[in-house]
Amino acid sequence: MSTAWHPHEDLITHLTRTSALGPGEAARVVADVLAYFSEPVEDFVRRRHGELKAKGLVNDEIFPRIAAEITSRRVAAPELSLRQLRRIVYG
Repeated sequence: MSTAWHPHEDLITHLTRTSALGPGEAARVVADVLAYFSEPVEDFVRRRHGELKAKGLVNDEIFPRIAAEITSRRVAAPELSLRQLRRIVYG
């Protein structure tokens, strides 16, 4: 790893110590995970709706599932009603 300071250096060090990842790979994993959990709630809802729809689920299954998933996001999203979730997807 370069001598430049990284904001998540301690996590990268932990990952290289506890896994087979090298420093560069660990840094990429950290960046990917942070990007994943930094997705705005509206983008997350639209993306997950599309993914679940593609798996054959119907809206009555999709929206409660998305509502439950939102609570595990890195930054807690506001509590959204099923109607609000539908409005994000369909406008």
